[in-house]
Amino acid sequence: MKKIWENYSYALILLAVSIIFSLVAKAHLNNEDEYITVTIEEGQSLWEIAENYATEHNLSENEFVSWVEKENGIIGEKVFPGDELVIPVTAEYAEPTQIAGAER
Repeated sequence: MKKIWENYSYALILLAVSIIFSLVAKAHLNNEDEYITVTIEEGQSLWEIAENYATEHNLSENEFVSWVEKENGIIGEKVFPGDELVIPVTAEYAEPTQIAGAER
């Protein structure tokens, strides 16, 4: 075992780091699916959106706006009507199930 480690230690470390990086990247990509997308309306700003969703995230308004700018590639808080932005608000998947004709 010692001889294998001496000959291939760099390759083994590189392999371990690559696996860890892949797992972290996959976890990050999966988290994006959990956020909601909003469509910008006429006159709306990132600050207004931060205020509207203030109870649904745990960021300050400055942090919220910075996150939205970074994740959506926005420079200088400029958004336009019709833009679709991912915001750091977790989507709720729980919807009531309706069964036609079900009686209680």
